[in-house]
Amino acid sequence: MSSAVPIIRQAGEGEQMWFAGGGSFTWKATAAETGGAFIMLEDRMVHGKTTPLHMHPNEDEAIYVLEGELLVDIEGEQHRVGQGGLFVAPRGVPHAFMVTSETAHVLSLQTPGTGESFYRDAGEPVGSAVDASRPADWARLRAVAEQSESIELLGPAPFPAAQQEAASAPS
Repeated sequence: MSSAVPIIRQAGEGEQMWFAGGGSFTWKATAAETGGAFIMLEDRMVHGKTTPLHMHPNEDEAIYVLEGELLVDIEGEQHRVGQGGLFVAPRGVPHAFMVTSETAHVLSLQTPGTGESFYRDAGEPVGSAVDASRPADWARLRAVAEQSESIELLGPAPFPAAQQEAASAPS
């Protein structure tokens, strides 16, 4: 018998969290609500937001682009994924993405829902618009990832623009 519960969430509904990787996201479905089957996040991002090269050893990840465009690196090949597009990174496959449009709006699905603790440990509840727009905290993201079984950070973002920005950032 499943411990999943019915979920109805409208636009703007769901718990909002700031994420150490930058920006904020909204929980559309949690592992507790889906009986551990999956988690779903809605994310609104700005131009230049980039993830480090990473992989999920135990979860499959799918990202559907509602608005905007991402440059996705998956297994060392780069692809543009625009509105209505999808990319799927099966467990164990290295991937990263960068927002190339002014803004992007995506839905992210991970199965099973075992990765939820990583996002909660690398985030904080949003209490204000200022919280939601806090910059990335890469040291915190790395520290949480090192303790997590659901993500492995493999290196910096594999995009030339992101690498240039990181090289010129103060240490």
